[in-house]
Amino acid sequence: MFSGLRTTVAATAVSAAALFAAAPAMAEVEIEYWQYFFDARVTAMEQLIENFEAANPDITVTMTHFPYANYRTQVAAAIPAGEGPDVVQLFYGWLNDYVEADLIQPLPADVFSPAEIEAEFFPMVSAMEQDGQYWALPTAVRSLALFYNERLFEAAGIDGPPETLDELVEIAAALTERDGAGNITQVGLTTGMTAQDHHWFREVLVRQFGGSPYSDDYRTVTYNDDAGRAALEFYTDLQEEHGVTQVLFMDEPQAAFRAGRAGMHIDGSFRIGALNDTRGLNWGVAELPAGPDGTRSNYSSYWVNAITSQAEGEKYDAAVLFMDYITSAEAMEIWLEVVGELPARQAVGMTDENANDPVYGPFIRGLAYANTTRFADESAQRQLMVEMVERVQLQGASVADSLATAAEAEQALLDDYYGE
Repeated sequence: MFSGLRTTVAATAVSAAALFAAAPAMAEVEIEYWQYFFDARVTAMEQLIENFEAANPDITVTMTHFPYANYRTQVAAAIPAGEGPDVVQLFYGWLNDYVEADLIQPLPADVFSPAEIEAEFFPMVSAMEQDGQYWALPTAVRSLALFYNERLFEAAGIDGPPETLDELVEIAAALTERDGAGNITQVGLTTGMTAQDHHWFREVLVRQFGGSPYSDDYRTVTYNDDAGRAALEFYTDLQEEHGVTQVLFMDEPQAAFRAGRAGMHIDGSFRIGALNDTRGLNWGVAELPAGPDGTRSNYSSYWVNAITSQAEGEKYDAAVLFMDYITSAEAMEIWLEVVGELPARQAVGMTDENANDPVYGPFIRGLAYANTTRFADESAQRQLMVEMVERVQLQGASVADSLATAAEAEQALLDDYYGE
């Protein structure tokens, strides 16, 4: 599966190493890089650091990683205390918080030209620009796709993945299994707003039913309408009406799919590396099913790297060099192979080989019709989606009432954030 990419990476390594080795010599300096813990991400960064240090023998990069749940707290506490990273990884939706808290500093325009960034990176990266300067850049971007268990499909006599939402429900029903007491033992489709479904609901289902989740500037909630109600009804009916899923079956959607207990699973391209390491799991990938009128939509996101406000002098110079490398074409190809996240530079990602790849292709093609939510508080906004579904499924609230409650609460959150 990856032989072509390995060849490409090997071919680019020499030229990239020569480029970064040509940087001015500097005194020995050590910088620290922080990211949240995810096996494939750590493996990929270890390889990038090794390549960078080989080309820059006077610079040592020390990587530290934390569990996702503790990551933001650790960063927020360390940098103001003059400790922690010189280069930090952060979710794109956290940028405003990091800038306002003076945790990061803008990228130097002589190395990271705004004009070149806008010409070479996917347009979604423009969210990292404020007042004519960029504060952060990604190595990779993400989109969503439908993973499906090929063995379960074959056993059920299903030829291929669903093209539409109606087919999604039909195939999920054929793949769902229950024991003698009626308990689900295998779900046709995983669900859970704590995973990727809150993105699927907002940026995919709401749009596929004819609406829009927010205003263009993402400051006004607009999903409390007929389209939003249709989208939420479709989502909750998967469990309540069709019985093809159970929210958080086996505690975590991706865990159920990896265990072979789910026929289909919606997730990001970052899941590819973990699935490749799952023995005995035969899986395929398809673009997300189209809506009732054929509309396709997707959600794109990304993690970015930034230089922290504590990087000064030689550490700053080293951090700039490191940032330049980990946002290079070579780094993006390595990240694609190891992690499965898509290159942030269009010329690297949108090759015919990648776009037609049976694994990466559905994600890459999905970028063409994807939207990127601009969060005020991603965790809090996700929790509102969790509670919205729980009111319907656990408390018996109507779809209309629960949607309206969520929209009102999210609008209050946005108003508070933007000072309106």
